[in-house]
Amino acid sequence: MSTLEQKVDMIFDSYNKYELTSRIDSDNIVSRDELIFIVKELRKLLFPGYFDNVKVRSEYVKYHIGEKIELIEYKLSKQIKRALDNCEECGLSTEELDLKASETAGAFMERIPKIRDYLYTDVQAAYNGDPAAYSTQEIIYCYPGIFAITVYRIAHELWELKVPMIPRIISEYAHNLTGIDIHPGATIGEYFFIDHGTGIVIGETTIIGKNVKIYQGVTLGGLSTRKGQLLKGVKRHPTIGDNVTIYSNSSILGGETVIGNDVIIGGNTFIVSSVAAGMKVNTRSPQLEYSVDSAKYNSEYSDWII
Repeated sequence: MSTLEQKVDMIFDSYNKYELTSRIDSDNIVSRDELIFIVKELRKLLFPGYFDNVKVRSEYVKYHIGEKIELIEYKLSKQIKRALDNCEECGLSTEELDLKASETAGAFMERIPKIRDYLYTDVQAAYNGDPAAYSTQEIIYCYPGIFAITVYRIAHELWELKVPMIPRIISEYAHNLTGIDIHPGATIGEYFFIDHGTGIVIGETTIIGKNVKIYQGVTLGGLSTRKGQLLKGVKRHPTIGDNVTIYSNSSILGGETVIGNDVIIGGNTFIVSSVAAGMKVNTRSPQLEYSVDSAKYNSEYSDWII
């Protein structure tokens, strides 16, 4: 059995051996816990009165908004500064870091009304598209699809502002909780509805139009990633038109694959080429095969014994 000192030395040696997975003498890049806190506070701002611990009174609502803005902007600015400071491609001085982080956090907060515009349509699409939904309140409180879309809408605006790393951390927070993996770089239109949701994957360069509905297990992915970093910046994921429905466990792959408007994709379908507008796509129904166990079949009465 190794002594404590020997164990320490073994682990320390591994730090020196694999510097890629160590950050000795370096500050943390960002705080995941702080970013999750920011997302939770943003949900209170995006859906006032739903996730607050106390009643949001109309006579004080502007004070409520101001308080949230100051808190979120301050904390987000600190995390953006850390992310920019650890971005080799950014190359900013200390003075530039402070200014850039502050400006970016401010610019993001100015996009809150835009995010609310999108979320209104998403909630409405969920209510209109799901007969099991008895109210929009139920959807906002309970539906994992709406939670994942909300976090995506937040992360996407940060992605558009070219904030490093933070959009991915935020997106993975929702992924961990819901099983819905939406890359913040994806472009998604209004009235987007995810039904059930578990197992959905939407890749970075995916483009989704308006009024699109997708079910659990759907993948909007790339054909191959064997070239790795050589594919960075290349459109690898499909384009989905308006008014499209994609049923469960279907895969639509490839950057050149375009699904036209008003298309319905049946369940368990595998698509790697474009589909014209107005089409219905289904896999051939599997045939069921029955085998007879003579010991369990009474030929006299022609009945199955179960």
